[in-house]
Amino acid sequence: MKIAFISDIHGNATALESVLADIDKKQVDRIVVMGDIAYRGPEPQKSINLVRSLDTEVIKGNADEWVHRDIREGEVPDQALTTMRQEREWTVKHLTDEDLDYLRELPEEVTVRLTDDIKIHCFHATPDSLFDVVKPTESDEALSDRLMQKNEADIYLYGHIHLPYIRHINGKCVANLGSVGLPFDGRSEASYLIVEGEDDRFSTAIHRVSYDVGKVKQQLADGEYPNQEFLTNVLEHGALPQ
Repeated sequence: MKIAFISDIHGNATALESVLADIDKKQVDRIVVMGDIAYRGPEPQKSINLVRSLDTEVIKGNADEWVHRDIREGEVPDQALTTMRQEREWTVKHLTDEDLDYLRELPEEVTVRLTDDIKIHCFHATPDSLFDVVKPTESDEALSDRLMQKNEADIYLYGHIHLPYIRHINGKCVANLGSVGLPFDGRSEASYLIVEGEDDRFSTAIHRVSYDVGKVKQQLADGEYPNQEFLTNVLEHGALPQ
């Protein structure tokens, strides 16, 4: 069995199409989508439509929660709240009520079987929160306590931080997928993860995919997207501004 896991599309349908084409070449058996589909990119509705066309498991991310119910004080830095709410309003204007209902009703976690012997627990940020941040630099003990305790599984996968990594702890695996549409690790390429397994053995690998960043930048300009300079900079450099 071979499963592709994708997350943090952020309205970047151009990157998503490139990732789906790459996945198709690798002949996976299944795709699982792990949240943050529409907010903070130029094509929110197309991104949702592409995800829905996969007819697969999809879980909710913090940005999906924001789109359908707004961003609350304390969930982002105070100085960013007004701008991020403007981005949220722009996104909502480009979606239908049906799109908002779809995001609202997404589950917050899913467990999938890679084989009869191997279970994978998937969540967006942590098993208990859509918003908590767990960095790749955390100790083994911290990763285990925060990500690997709620459900008994062999592999634990999450998104949210846009920083891909794979760690092995006490015979189990924890990994972050990185981001399809808005990577933060210094590479302006989409990121996703494939897990392959047979019986009680498995392997995990991060995959990077180039896409037309210039096209996405032009879409932001043509759509008069708010906070455009910030987002363009992130797309160009694959990282948050210092």
